[in-house]
Amino acid sequence: MEYVTAVPHPRSEAAGPARAGRMSLAVALPAGALGAAVALLASRQRWSEGTATVAGGAFPLTAKGSDVTGVPAALAIVGLAALVAVFAVRRVGRLAVAALLALCGAGTIAAALLGASDSSALDEKAAQAAGDTSATVDALSHTAWPYVAAVGGALILLAGLLALRYGSLWPAMSGRYERAGAPRPRRAAAPDPDRPEELWKALDRGEDPTGA
Repeated sequence: MEYVTAVPHPRSEAAGPARAGRMSLAVALPAGALGAAVALLASRQRWSEGTATVAGGAFPLTAKGSDVTGVPAALAIVGLAALVAVFAVRRVGRLAVAALLALCGAGTIAAALLGASDSSALDEKAAQAAGDTSATVDALSHTAWPYVAAVGGALILLAGLLALRYGSLWPAMSGRYERAGAPRPRRAAAPDPDRPEELWKALDRGEDPTGA
């Protein structure tokens, strides 16, 4: 007859959250770091190109992501800092930092997608090249780099959502050390004078059993 018990198995119940914490951490860390790197890289690439009419001829113009908008690069840096700060805080502070991380990812996605169809940067360059403030860019086209930046933002957002959901299971920086960086020394108990064997043990350890 099979033995049935109503007593729960604490080890099995604790293994589930611990495993989820390890797996989410293993995904969030590389996702957040890779997303920030991708967003920064994409911001330095060419997002749009076109031409301006100068002296009856076509003058080629290009605009990098940083020319269109500086939001993805700025949020990628903030998100990377938030990813590191998650391990320096606990409880409510960790939730706040995780929320900031998720917002950085969402903001990066929104800014990149808005920049994918923006022409203001090239219009400004066309006006400067033509010497006419009303001049606009011709033959405008966009590259895929804004969408690459959006993918980077999605990875940052994923890291933030994982931190919000499983951040309480992640490890934190140890608080065992004092400000000087050295562990607190453990004070040995004084030997009992009524027990001679403790006095001899103190002498063997090189301690003075008569000291304070």
